[in-house]
Amino acid sequence: MLFLFQGRLKVLSFKEAFQPKTEVFAQSEDFVNFQKILIKQMKTNIEPLETNCFYHIYNRGINGENLFKEERNYAYFLEKYALYVSPFVDTYAYCLLKNHFHILVKTRSETEILALEKADNTKDISWILSNAFASCFKSYSQAINKAHKRTGRLFEEPFRRIHVDSDAYFSEMIQYIHHNPQKHGFVKDFRDYPHSSYHSHLQSKATKLQRGEVISWFGNAQGYEKFHLENKNFDNLDKFDIEFD
Repeated sequence: MLFLFQGRLKVLSFKEAFQPKTEVFAQSEDFVNFQKILIKQMKTNIEPLETNCFYHIYNRGINGENLFKEERNYAYFLEKYALYVSPFVDTYAYCLLKNHFHILVKTRSETEILALEKADNTKDISWILSNAFASCFKSYSQAINKAHKRTGRLFEEPFRRIHVDSDAYFSEMIQYIHHNPQKHGFVKDFRDYPHSSYHSHLQSKATKLQRGEVISWFGNAQGYEKFHLENKNFDNLDKFDIEFD
């Protein structure tokens, strides 16, 4: 992105826009104003969800607050997700961390979605899809607020989404999601983390995940495991780093 600093045009990477290399640059009035504009654009430029598309859905607790305050909260969130969101999307991977989450989904077809909205099929499809996630987050938040005697929002709004538009992106996103606990230091080995879909793909018990498609995508279970272990250089995953306001 381009930025005008002291009368000279500079080219900034997305990372430099939030982590400038010099203190003088970071504290300049021009740069502070530039950041404010960029953050405003990030908040407003949330693309509508479309049918038959893959998305990386992610969000965090408001002001970085923990979303999952007790061990039982992880399973409870998935129950809410199954109730409110699963009818509208196919889920390929997920990871729930203390203060944020990542989910890889494919939205269902317009016909399937409208069939679920028999009472009112005049609503916009993108609204229906976004409302499914919003309803999940709201219901979960209400339960957490009641249990922990807190009030107000629990999740940042709006929740974020990135269109996954290539085969390579899809493969690397599954790896990125499962590696997240290791990347953030929750565990030394991502395979030891209990609240992701990594092991669910390798099991045989019933699941709402698109297990068969994921395993087939990597050839077989061995190919799935191998792909996750091949790339230990997390520099290659930096392009998927999530920037929050």
